[in-house]
Amino acid sequence: MSVFSGDPTLAPYLALILLGFLPSEIWRTLSVVVARRLDEDSEWFLFVRSVATVLLVGVVVKIALVPSRELAAAPVWARGAAFVVAAAAFFAARRSVFAAIVAGEAVIILSVWLWR
Repeated sequence: MSVFSGDPTLAPYLALILLGFLPSEIWRTLSVVVARRLDEDSEWFLFVRSVATVLLVGVVVKIALVPSRELAAAPVWARGAAFVVAAAAFFAARRSVFAAIVAGEAVIILSVWLWR
């Protein structure tokens, strides 16, 4: 008898929880426990934050310059404008990555919607 034999319609959800959510949740919980002991002003923490920021910027630039699938339908000027607006929102909102993402997405969505 399988774990999935009770109700086959729940099998994808159970698989998602067992194989997707729980393995990553263990590491997230462990990182919260370890992070309590870190000093946010230490050189190590500043280095890790800098590396994470650079990786994020690298991924965003790659996505903007060499898009795939649906984003490739957006004109180059729209992707560039979204990048500039996102950078401005990042600094205007006291270095908020969330504000930058929302602003950049809004520009892309509006420009594609108005362009079509």
